[in-house]
Order: sequence, then structure tokens, then C-alpha cells
Amino acid sequence: MFVHVSIRTSDIDRPIDFYTRLLGLTLVSRREIPQNDAEIAFLRDPKAEGCTLELTFYRKQKRFSQPEYEDRLFDHLAFEVKDMAKTIAAMRRENVTITDEPFKLSPTGPLIAFVEDPDGTLIALIERP
Repeated sequence: MFVHVSIRTSDIDRPIDFYTRLLGLTLVSRREIPQNDAEIAFLRDPKAEGCTLELTFYRKQKRFSQPEYEDRLFDHLAFEVKDMAKTIAAMRRENVTITDEPFKLSPTGPLIAFVEDPDGTLIALIERP
């Protein structure tokens, strides 16, 4: 069974705010991991139907940067949104980087856009017809 996905973050508070306020996730738990001087936070959708997102902040990590797009091993996280226009407008107000404006892969397919979280992790936004 697939349990969760973890992404590293350069600051634990900014992504918690981003994912809860702009993408509607709920903070389930947050705790210190003294064994490796880290802090983790688990977030889920309010109905607990999707995958759990773990944010991991290693305090001793000296360098934190996303590789150029072509050099990334991890591609993206995906979130279903009810209203793409409202979601993109809210993200614009927050100065979120929008890497791909909303588009469709086919005339009857879902509407898709790509944005970046505060640490540059790529996020697909999907509005189903």
C-alpha cells in the first residue's frame, strides 16, 4: 500500500501555509525528529481520500536548491481543483510562480496548469470536466 510522499523544504512554516491555505490540505501532525535534527509535518485533504504529503525540514542541510527543470528526478505533485480560474487567481495574488498557464491535452480532457510551491516543487493543478 502506498502511504505518503515526502518532499524536503527549506522552511517548515511557508509550505504548511501554502498547502493548507491555497490547496486546501489539513495539517494532520507536526513533530520534531531529534535523531537527525529535523522537523516533519503531515498534510492530507480534509476528507482523507488522497495521498498524505510529508514535508521534511532538515535543519543542518546547508544547500537547498531545485535543479533546472531538465535535470530534476522528481517531476511533480498533482492536485485536483474544483475551479481552475479561482485557484490560479488566488495564486497570482500570492505571487506564486505559474510555470504553465491552464491548458487542455484534448478538447474533452481536464484543464491542467503547473505552479511551484515556495521551494520550487512543481505542482500540477487539474480541473476535471
